[in-house]
Amino acid sequence: MDLQKRLLYRDGLILVVDKPAGINVHKGPKGGPALEDYFDQLQFGLPRKPTLAHRLDKETSGCLALGRHPKALRKLGKIFAEGQAQKIYWAICQGVPEQAQGLVDLPLYKDKTGRIHKMRTGKPEKAKLAQTEWKLLAEKNGFSFVECKPLTGRTHQIRVHLASIGCPILGDGLYGAVSDGPMMLHARSLTLPLSKNKPPVEVTADPPEEMAKILAELK
Repeated sequence: MDLQKRLLYRDGLILVVDKPAGINVHKGPKGGPALEDYFDQLQFGLPRKPTLAHRLDKETSGCLALGRHPKALRKLGKIFAEGQAQKIYWAICQGVPEQAQGLVDLPLYKDKTGRIHKMRTGKPEKAKLAQTEWKLLAEKNGFSFVECKPLTGRTHQIRVHLASIGCPILGDGLYGAVSDGPMMLHARSLTLPLSKNKPPVEVTADPPEEMAKILAELK
């Protein structure tokens, strides 16, 4: 993989890359290929490789931020932890929401009882705050194009929240959608306030080809 061709933004502190769908961002306990295997391509003269500032699911594509050195990573960590990063996701859903826009306020917890770990709702003693703003952008033939702004950063948050309003993401068999083909969730943009004296860094990523084709049919 040529990660330099997927580079969306670069400065002295951070990099933003367009993560392809279908690859983990870092190695899990089972091993296998991971995006971080290619981070040596992004050193650009610095003594160490950049490091992940946040995560995207394996099947999610789009904007992914990296810190170029420890100081930058601490700064990014603070921005994400304090909810200062604005993230916008595009999703193609099976089903159409009843309203034009809304807020899903549904706490989540990780269920580790089965072979496959899932995020679930309920169990207030375990669940953590999870909120997602969403807006319907287009719909046709029982499918919808939805824009999401997660206000918190829980695992699988957008996937569970869209499923909770009857609109699971196309390709997401884990949470109830038709699962043939890739999952249609894309990290469309990332806005990061890196400096008090400069405008926030705003980066966008075009959707993958297969998602773009479906979007063209929905619009």
